[in-house]
Amino acid sequence: MIETVHVGLGARAYDVAIGPGLLQEAGARIAPLLGRPRLAVISDENVAALHLESLREGLQKQGISLSSLSLPAGEATKSWPYLERVAEWLLEEKIERGDIVVALGGGVIGDLVGFAAAILRRGVRFVQVPTSLLAQVDSSVGGKTGINVLQGKNLIGAFHQPSLVLADTAVLDTLAPRDYRAGYGEVVKYGLLGDHAFFEWLEVNGSRAAAGDLSARIHLVKRSVEMKAEIVARDETEQGERALLNLGHTFCHALEAATQYDGARLLHGEGVAIGCALAFSLSARLGLCSQEEPGRVRAHLRDMKMKVDLHDIEGELPDSDDLIRLMGQDKKVVDGRLRFVLARGIGEAFVTADVPLDAVHEVLEASRRGMACLTP
Repeated sequence: MIETVHVGLGARAYDVAIGPGLLQEAGARIAPLLGRPRLAVISDENVAALHLESLREGLQKQGISLSSLSLPAGEATKSWPYLERVAEWLLEEKIERGDIVVALGGGVIGDLVGFAAAILRRGVRFVQVPTSLLAQVDSSVGGKTGINVLQGKNLIGAFHQPSLVLADTAVLDTLAPRDYRAGYGEVVKYGLLGDHAFFEWLEVNGSRAAAGDLSARIHLVKRSVEMKAEIVARDETEQGERALLNLGHTFCHALEAATQYDGARLLHGEGVAIGCALAFSLSARLGLCSQEEPGRVRAHLRDMKMKVDLHDIEGELPDSDDLIRLMGQDKKVVDGRLRFVLARGIGEAFVTADVPLDAVHEVLEASRRGMACLTP
């Protein structure tokens, strides 16, 4: 039942294995990459309590030992202090350039550990073992690594591809419903940006996957990874087409900064879902897509019990002008101009800087009131 997606990047190519039981198979799959039978594993405290022993057992079957470091869970860990802690711990463990570092966890751990591996000894190989839906479908694939700073999200980082990704879909059973739904924000993004048929499949089967259906979950993860792998292979360092993967993220990153990366108020995938809804509302307002499309997007997100509007975020938010200023720190700004991923319809996304900010302001204000904003 294990599916494999190949990320074709020449000398940096790697496989993404998808399916249940991969933690138990980890030793057999990682062993061919090792020069010596030892690994350094970095996780967060919650994930380590659930899955570290299963990974250890899987490695021991091949005679591979591990040393481990567990960090606090949460977005705040993706920061300078913990990057320093991880790098110094890896040096204390005498990790060499020929060794492998394993990131066992969600997107925070994957991004942080990947960045530490990128800068340690000018580059050490690492393996992603993503344990959240968001990490399995998005952040573990493609080589984007980094940390957050006061000025914004992911502004310090590097492109550093993993040597292997093991997406054990069985571990998704341990996710809290809210964490699963947050990951689903990245899943629905793929259908919205480039695969209308996949979005239609999600409308029918998304609830079945959320309820735990294994075959639906495997398909959902595999199709998401396939789409990302295809785009990354064509545009590894985001010079063009890869920017499509940021659908919803310009809005999302501003909202995350506005909530001070407080996961109790807003998880990344929840911000992506809100951002996708806003991107389609903005597209309709600018006459780029039919006015029915944003309603369809919002209806599906509501069916999946997702956050859809600014109105759904607990607590006060900055005013819309301040949110737009926060967007100005986004990595997609070019020559001082904001770039948005908008859509001509479901599955037809494109990147543009030709967006009047008064339209953005109006869409944000409508979302603050919990309503779509479609026409001028």
